[in-house]
Amino acid sequence: MSNANSVASDALNDVPHHTVIVVGGGQAGLSVSYYLKEAGIDHLVIEKHTVTHTWRSQRWDAFCLVTPNWQCALPGYPYRGDDPHGFMKKDEIIAYLDGFIAMVDAPVLEHTEVRKVRRVPSGGYFVSTSNGDFTADQVVVASGGYHRPIVPRMAERLPSQIVQLQSSHYRNPQALPDGAVLVVGSGQSGAQIAEDLHLAGRKVYLAVGEAPRCARFHRGRDVVDWLADMRYYDMPVDQHPLREGVRDNTNHYVTGRDGGRDIDLRRFALEGMELYGRLEDLRDGRLQFAPNLIANLDSADDTYNRINASIDAFIDKQGIDAPQGVPYEPVWRPEGERTSLDLAQSGITSIIWCIGFTPDFSWIDAPVFNGLGYPAHNRGVTPQAGLYFIGLPWLHTWGSGRFSGVARDAEHVVGAIRLALGQSSTSLAA
Repeated sequence: MSNANSVASDALNDVPHHTVIVVGGGQAGLSVSYYLKEAGIDHLVIEKHTVTHTWRSQRWDAFCLVTPNWQCALPGYPYRGDDPHGFMKKDEIIAYLDGFIAMVDAPVLEHTEVRKVRRVPSGGYFVSTSNGDFTADQVVVASGGYHRPIVPRMAERLPSQIVQLQSSHYRNPQALPDGAVLVVGSGQSGAQIAEDLHLAGRKVYLAVGEAPRCARFHRGRDVVDWLADMRYYDMPVDQHPLREGVRDNTNHYVTGRDGGRDIDLRRFALEGMELYGRLEDLRDGRLQFAPNLIANLDSADDTYNRINASIDAFIDKQGIDAPQGVPYEPVWRPEGERTSLDLAQSGITSIIWCIGFTPDFSWIDAPVFNGLGYPAHNRGVTPQAGLYFIGLPWLHTWGSGRFSGVARDAEHVVGAIRLALGQSSTSLAA
């Protein structure tokens, strides 16, 4: 060993060491901690802000779950309330998480940013943070995949008096200046924020993207209940028709608000919301939209009816007695495509960008990422020994990034860690 390497090795011996370091203190990181504690494995959870902070600081006031409460199944802490088929509101979600945090009692270092993770020649990892350096035999990345909000460069050319927010910073209609609001994007956040503004009586312009939608209820039950019976939520990503391509899909829009209901953009249009296609540019004071509103609305409805048809087929095959259902028929259709809107005449004073996030794993020095910055892995286990991911959409199943599936993923990852450490393990999670 060279003298330089000896000095570097001696320096690493002087920093605190943990068997496992978990980066991220959301529900995924805490779930990993739950199983590590169960296995008696020394570890530290490092969180940039405070544990589960995104639920507290990046959700609007009227936010609620879009999946029924019974799907809240964090490890050792299933939903135990009296409304399993209801939809917890923001304060109730936070209370549920607070109970989980207290139960896990994870060893957490908060307000600490992980700035670099790299493999060291002697084995294990060097973890550099804003609160000192550490080493670890194994590292679990539980920081999710929603890091950098997507805002197009055209935003720089909008008039300075227009308030611009990213969806994670929207709180309520009253916090916005008087005037019309343009919501860009119609995924889960965009559709629900547009509804929140619409119900408050605000004039809303919505740039509709290619997000699909689904029914809240069909043939007497929540669609989620039917899909659970059909084992859809147990389908691993390698058995999905799109395979890993499903990870790039936009979530279906629906809501749990007021007991749960469909979000029908066509009905909003009947009530005064103005719908356009995908926002493309700003030229000469006019917003430019793609001529794809009709196609986007039709595609969303096709998905809605296709999901319901799959439920119908399941009901028929199982001989289940259920109320009859009918396909959705559009209640409104655009009269052609409107591709331009005068920004000044529209009265728009606020724009809310709801077009998603991109991952940022630039702080991880490991040869496991593809051209889009997404890690190669098999159920969170990467080709790089001792490096794992959890909490990503469709890491293994639909529920991987949600309360419903993260426990199974965490148990599997900790099972892999136990094997790597030479511990006996009954089995990895199915």
